[in-house]
Amino acid sequence: MSPQQLPGHPLPPPPHQLAEARAAFARGDWDAARRTMERAAEEFPLSLDDQEILARSAWWLGDVQGSMALSEDVFRGLVAGKQLQAAAKSALTLSLQWGVRGNIAVSSAWLNRARRLLDSLPESPEHGYLLYLEGNDAIYLEGDADSALAASVQLTAMNSRQKAPELGSFALMLSGLAAVRNGQARRGFEDLDQALLPVMAGHVSAEWGGDIYCSVIHLCYELADYSRMRAWTDALAAWCAGLSTSFMYSGIVRVHELQLISAEGGWKQAEEELAHLGGRLRHAHAWIAADCFCELGDIRRRQGNRSGAATAYAMARALGSDAQPGSALLLADAGGHDEALTDLRAALADRGRLGRAWLLLPIVELLAPRDTQGAEVYCCELEGTAAYYGTAGLLAWAHHARGAVLMAQGHWIQSLPEFEAAAQGYRSQHLRYELARIHERMSSVRAALGESGAAEAERSTAAAIRTQLGAAPFSMPALDRGPDGLTAREREVLGCVLSGSSNREIAQTLTISEKTAGRHLANIFTKIGVSSRTAAAAWARHHGISERPRA
Repeated sequence: MSPQQLPGHPLPPPPHQLAEARAAFARGDWDAARRTMERAAEEFPLSLDDQEILARSAWWLGDVQGSMALSEDVFRGLVAGKQLQAAAKSALTLSLQWGVRGNIAVSSAWLNRARRLLDSLPESPEHGYLLYLEGNDAIYLEGDADSALAASVQLTAMNSRQKAPELGSFALMLSGLAAVRNGQARRGFEDLDQALLPVMAGHVSAEWGGDIYCSVIHLCYELADYSRMRAWTDALAAWCAGLSTSFMYSGIVRVHELQLISAEGGWKQAEEELAHLGGRLRHAHAWIAADCFCELGDIRRRQGNRSGAATAYAMARALGSDAQPGSALLLADAGGHDEALTDLRAALADRGRLGRAWLLLPIVELLAPRDTQGAEVYCCELEGTAAYYGTAGLLAWAHHARGAVLMAQGHWIQSLPEFEAAAQGYRSQHLRYELARIHERMSSVRAALGESGAAEAERSTAAAIRTQLGAAPFSMPALDRGPDGLTAREREVLGCVLSGSSNREIAQTLTISEKTAGRHLANIFTKIGVSSRTAAAAWARHHGISERPRA
């Protein structure tokens, strides 16, 4: 951008502060550049170049809102000065920034401004930026991988004419994303890895390069491909370390690191940081901030902190997330299985194939004990999605779901290989909470098969992992009627007995009367042939009944 003054102000000779601010910006001292430029602005009207320095310094310091307000002023100055190509680039960057803030309507408005400006100009690299954003919208807003692939082909041809390295990176990004969405994960990630090279070489500006990193990491997370997510998060961390410790992407890389730490069981560390990061990023990167609060809600829910989890999920919803499946599982933990299923099914309608996969296992686990045919439908969909994308995490979920269906059907022996395959997948991805849940499932299966020693070993493994994590006892949905003749409600009552609950506490936990709790307990004693709560608890533990925490 050539120096130009806003209309109505003569351009004065650059004061000493301007020279200092420009030098500070050139060496990456964003704080000094911002402070000095702001002092200069108090004495002289700034040129558009200097306003741009002020806007970018604010961005590097993490003040995304302030930076964008200044950038909008720069855009207006460029349009007034007939610098239309530079104005188009400014509008494109603002479209990107509003998009990551979560305001799609404003992002689209800036994209349209850029499109109108470029329609009147000869081809330039800015036309490639426009194609890239349009391709991104096709994938993320419309689920249209074919349009993104077509945009990639156009970008490749444009790059050969314009010789702009960032266009090659954009082309590979869109082709990679499209290939993965079309079930060609290996080929897709080869393109995505190649797209990173111009970013690492410094040929792509930080705003756009950071978005490339985040898009791929988010895709890995969606695919439950935690191994690949770790590799890309490490790459993003190294890239950020060489640029700035204060800009937005330093916070984002920490969010991804905490998601991985949480998956591996470092809940205490993750919980301490997630709330702070969510608040810091909510006005800069809304969907990452929402991910913060969803992860925080999941940690608290698994710890048994229901009120804390509800607060975190509410924060995520305020940022545009549906906070599922966590919100529904929180309802289920409190006994609201029907309400949880309703919420999960409603959320399915708003998600594409990959997003639905995150909801299918919880639906299967909640539905299988009461409706194995219905659970079978959702299980088959999850198996199809896992086979289509082929990642270890999705395949583990599919085995887990199939085991749950077989278990609900009473096919105990057939369920074991499915649970063992799920356990292997969870181990490979370092997903410790999920692994503990599988051991709990296998304990119940072994108990049903009369293998008391193996059942106790599985239960002890689950309990050990749960203790290390600081997790609350699992509240696994019970079968409507197991091989022991107990109903689902009677198993819930036994779960309360395991936690040492009195009849009054059982009534409060299950939202039934104390008299009804006593009647259930009497029926249980008759069915399992015991005469005391202590004996009933021993029987429940031996047969894999899940402990139910007190209300």
